[in-house]
Amino acid sequence: MALLPRLSATVGPNWRRPARTSLGFLLRRPGLAAFLRAFSRAMASKQEPQAQCPSPAAGAVTSYDYLVIGGGSGGLASARRAAELGARAAVVESHKLGGTCVNVGCVPKKVMWNTAVHSEFMHDRVDYGFESCENKFNWSVIKEKRDAYVSRLNTIYQNNLTKSHIDIIHGFAVFTCDPTPTVEVNGKKYTAPHILIATGGVPSRPPESQIPGASLGITSDGFFQLEELPSRSVIVGAGYIAVEIAGILSALGSKTSLMIRYHKVLRNFDSIISSNCTEELENAGIEVLRYSQVKEVKKTSSGLELSVITSAPGRKPAVTTIPDVDCLLWAIGRDPNSKGLNLNKLLQSLLAENLPIDFLNTNKIPN
Repeated sequence: MALLPRLSATVGPNWRRPARTSLGFLLRRPGLAAFLRAFSRAMASKQEPQAQCPSPAAGAVTSYDYLVIGGGSGGLASARRAAELGARAAVVESHKLGGTCVNVGCVPKKVMWNTAVHSEFMHDRVDYGFESCENKFNWSVIKEKRDAYVSRLNTIYQNNLTKSHIDIIHGFAVFTCDPTPTVEVNGKKYTAPHILIATGGVPSRPPESQIPGASLGITSDGFFQLEELPSRSVIVGAGYIAVEIAGILSALGSKTSLMIRYHKVLRNFDSIISSNCTEELENAGIEVLRYSQVKEVKKTSSGLELSVITSAPGRKPAVTTIPDVDCLLWAIGRDPNSKGLNLNKLLQSLLAENLPIDFLNTNKIPN
């Protein structure tokens, strides 16, 4: 969600103009304001209560022309572009630079995907005249090389910010109650007339109240922290992240089950792709558990024990157990990474009125 609708192509006084939110052009669409109100209520009930906003600044406050919260692809690109136009910019990031894609998404996933492809090549070696091939796979070797590659990318991003004269503020940003747009990071306060929220998303996981023991599972973030190849894996989800991880683990030698709520994976894709992909997963040796959901997770001496309920159409629900699971991975979607930003008051302000807009699709709510 951006609090800045546009960046002026000129420098100087334009950077001092009060920024206005970019949600106005959305709220003029029929039904969207009601949707946002419902979304706000859902997020409020789903997330833990946010802390009271920090007191107004009493001491010195560092000022910038442009402040970006989030050091992912969008935030970094925006900050560098602003710096090119002459703005004094800073990026607030609590983790590693590069965001989801570089650290726990596209980049390391492609490394693991290529690793699985090499495994598939070895399966077909006889057809191409290779009589023998060492099939032993060492997970720790590829993990070490993959992590080193990602670390090098982190350094490149940091160097690019330094070359662009963009400050890097390490920590979590929290909006304060100051009269001017201000965030607090590690006890220090920063302000700017233009603030961009580019915090991205985080993997969803079921609450304990819904599925007891759900916290014993990991998400796609945790997949890249695994120190060894799991012997027995259960992936929950039918989207492309679930399909990719299931395929990777299976190709590398883990006995893998893919648990889906309906009859095939990738239901929002083309129907032929969805059907063929489901079929190919099974041909590759992955157990596809249709119409199934995890009911409960327990930790035992030999791993995790999953209680699963299967409700196929026209049949009575059946409860089964999957024992000795080394890796339970939730791939059931993603949530906004806005927890802790103290956005409640801002969102309430946005939803309190119809927000008339001008020809630039901006509204009158300051920053």
